[in-house]
Amino acid sequence: MPFLELTDIHKTYEDAPLLRGVTFNVERGEIACLLGPSGSGKTTLLRIIAGLETTERGRVSIEGADVTALPAHRRGVVLMFQDYALFPHRTVAQNIAFGLRMRRHSRGAIAARVAEMLALTGLEDFADRDVNVLSGGERQRVALARSLAPQPRLLLLDEPLGALDRNLRERLLEDLPVILRCVGVTAITVTHDQEEAFALSDRVILLNAGRVVQTGRPETIYDRPHNAWVARFLGLENLFPARVRHPQQVEAAFGVLDMADNAALPQPGTEGQLLIHPWGIHLEPGTVNTFTAQVTQRTFHGSYFRLTLAVNGGTLRLDIAPGQTPPAPGETIHGWIDATALRWLPA
Repeated sequence: MPFLELTDIHKTYEDAPLLRGVTFNVERGEIACLLGPSGSGKTTLLRIIAGLETTERGRVSIEGADVTALPAHRRGVVLMFQDYALFPHRTVAQNIAFGLRMRRHSRGAIAARVAEMLALTGLEDFADRDVNVLSGGERQRVALARSLAPQPRLLLLDEPLGALDRNLRERLLEDLPVILRCVGVTAITVTHDQEEAFALSDRVILLNAGRVVQTGRPETIYDRPHNAWVARFLGLENLFPARVRHPQQVEAAFGVLDMADNAALPQPGTEGQLLIHPWGIHLEPGTVNTFTAQVTQRTFHGSYFRLTLAVNGGTLRLDIAPGQTPPAPGETIHGWIDATALRWLPA
């Protein structure tokens, strides 16, 4: 039985559909991520799960029990807001203790739990600190400790890293899943950033225009997107109109390409989209799926060079590690494409 189950959730906003039959499951102890562009319904879904919004149709179940009509305070769910919503007149420890005090825990139990949360989030030396003088990353940790202190059965995080600068964000991308797994809480996070979703979650639920378009492990979704929209949203740019020529061959703008044996292509003549994963593009002479291209652009991104290649009217993009010597703009190069890096997508 799934820990959390959403079935056929519908919601409108200003007379326009916002959620259109959303259905998905989350398992106990899993970290799931609602990923999608702005306006796709992610935060509304989070608020429906928390009991802060009502659904016009559909069902929300937690541990097999229908909680659709249950008020928020009886669901055992905690929502951590994007702006953290800390109490400015309370210390770090007092903020963390707030939910425990509202539940009338004993003074000793509160002190023990606060100390545990401070240690878990790396805030042992911050107990008496004024929250107004904390950095963004420290405030985020206080909000997380406060959310975890009451031991919720489900933790919801709305854009938890959205307000942080790049360095803090990179650090917390590593720390946050470790903390959540250490506690063992089931969690759902919301983001529009695919890198963040992949780093944080065990499962990604990808939304577009109020519908679930794909769910699965991050590496699976990235490797095999269901359609061209998913591929583009994930930053995969090497997409080309294509036609099936043979059970293992497709024809694209720059020639006929052999596919891997397990590609499972549709019938010959079918039109669709060909995705080429950049890791399968090799800038050296080959014997299969060869091409000749001209380098039109080279940009340095710190940890890699990004190359743009013009190939028979099409454009290929790939990244090169700085340790290699990338070709310069204007150079003509010969290369080949690994058949295992090709994915057929429906039109």
